[in-house]
Amino acid sequence: MNRINRDTLVTRYELLSSLIPKLEKKLNSLPSGSLKICKRGKTERYYLADSISFEKPKNLNRKEYKLIEDLAQKSYLKKVLKASIREAEVLKNTLDKYPTTLAEDVYDHLSDERKKLVNPIVTPIEQFVKEWQERPYVPKKISEDVPIFETLRGERVRSKSEQIIADRLYIAGIPYKYECPLKVGNKVYHPDFTILRRSDRKEIYLEHCGKLDDPKYTKDNLPRINDYILNGLGLGDKLFLSFESSTVPLDVRVIDKMIEEYFR
Repeated sequence: MNRINRDTLVTRYELLSSLIPKLEKKLNSLPSGSLKICKRGKTERYYLADSISFEKPKNLNRKEYKLIEDLAQKSYLKKVLKASIREAEVLKNTLDKYPTTLAEDVYDHLSDERKKLVNPIVTPIEQFVKEWQERPYVPKKISEDVPIFETLRGERVRSKSEQIIADRLYIAGIPYKYECPLKVGNKVYHPDFTILRRSDRKEIYLEHCGKLDDPKYTKDNLPRINDYILNGLGLGDKLFLSFESSTVPLDVRVIDKMIEEYFR
């Protein structure tokens, strides 16, 4: 397991921990008893069973449909609650036993003298990032009539918004490449930002859709986004999008949230 998996477990455990009391509160607000459904031909018959009194189940007619729905929801929520409690218990036990030092961390904890004498099984992350960042590529050419926008890293980008995104990535320490060529099916595209996610060492891609109210821009870019998805770059997995239009500017808070939740 790598560090991203542990972070995922923590996130999942926190989600379940907040969900469980909400489920319990909702269940307490629903009617007592349980729903029994009997199917006769193409017709369903509904009955209210009382597990406390053990009386014969009461037939529910169509006028009591709200009660029928509530009882069905109650049964569903009880199953969700049971599954959530079980999963939360397993996650807590796992997290309690999860090692603080992972296999790829061992080399980093060695003294400088020992590092000189051994070959790491897993390339240290900083070396991995350095090698990835220094791997040469030919970016898409920017014509001279495009206004000059220069990032903190000293590279030229096509727009003020891309300059802002690049600088947010740089300040946050996120390794990225601007308009690095990517083969998608039988085509070659240049995603705005190719990002190396440190936690799992995977390349992910951020496309900034900056002219949503320009019909020509939309017509040119939608097929590209479709090609990404059809060739395995799923939204929220390997592909991320940011947006703006002439009336709705880039929201930097969205970029910062992406950085914290998806790009590290």
